[in-house]
Amino acid sequence: QVQLVESGGGLVQPGGSLRLSCAASRDTLDYYAIGWFRQAAGKEREGVSCISRRDGSTYYQDSMKGRFTISKDNAKNTVYLQINSLKLEDTAVYYCAAVRSSGCSDYAPWYDYWGQGTQVTVSS
Repeated sequence: QVQLVESGGGLVQPGGSLRLSCAASRDTLDYYAIGWFRQAAGKEREGVSCISRRDGSTYYQDSMKGRFTISKDNAKNTVYLQINSLKLEDTAVYYCAAVRSSGCSDYAPWYDYWGQGTQVTVSS
């Protein structure tokens, strides 16, 4: 029912920026909260940010505030994650996920649908 496809990752130098995209199937953003997660090699998956359905309220992990910005374009059925001032520790596979809820959560098992992920590598 819900399909998610991430894109926009790549190899970036420290201090650079990227805008990741999560293309969702039609009308998903009206009924589903969308979360961004990341998983570095050998580490647990961690929540990055979430944007709620309809009203578009945004939430961030405290450590992500400032450098990360989540937004969405309902007409394009796309959620974005802007990452600025990239650091080496930002290297990870970034995933978007969806759950039919009016709220948001950083608890990965709560989400029902996941994209395939897009690799972000920060290296000099």
